[in-house]
Amino acid sequence: MKKLAAIVLFSLALTSQAQIADAPENVSPLLIGEKIPNTELSGIDGKKVKTDKIFNKKTVLVVYRGGWCPYCNNQLADMQEIESDILSLGYQIVAISPDSPSFLKETETKDKLNYALYSDSEGKFSQAIGIAFAAPEKYGKMLGKYSDDKNTSFLPVPTVYVLNEKQEIEFMYINPNYATRLKGELLLAVLKNL
Repeated sequence: MKKLAAIVLFSLALTSQAQIADAPENVSPLLIGEKIPNTELSGIDGKKVKTDKIFNKKTVLVVYRGGWCPYCNNQLADMQEIESDILSLGYQIVAISPDSPSFLKETETKDKLNYALYSDSEGKFSQAIGIAFAAPEKYGKMLGKYSDDKNTSFLPVPTVYVLNEKQEIEFMYINPNYATRLKGELLLAVLKNL
């Protein structure tokens, strides 16, 4: 009986985590001390890769709305400017969006990014970490275009996680206001103090 109760509770926890919130203010993100679940993403080459292979060392994880978002592009460029400082502190940078691999390639080229970009077009990763929310209807066609029609209904709340080698969250920044992003100099200060 106890075993059954534990399984039911575990199932409910997984189900409640893997949902799409009705608004960005209502997401339930993973918190400091929790571990990033092992899900699958697509690389820029379109190949599927498990997140435990991506986050196998200290990582600055940036989840953004897409290459179509000017605030996201500014944030990605900000990360590129401080990339060498981040690398010298022993971290890698990984950025994830609902964009398809072809649009990731476009973003990488346009913004001259050196760090890894991954696709979460189906939203499994964003849902697993609790940051997906229902996008306004007016975004449907655009989201479909940028995700190769795998997504017409959700967006991730822009989030920055700092992970250790065990995929555990050591720092997080999330803001439902997509225009407000974590500044590079603040992130560097955090990394230097972890």
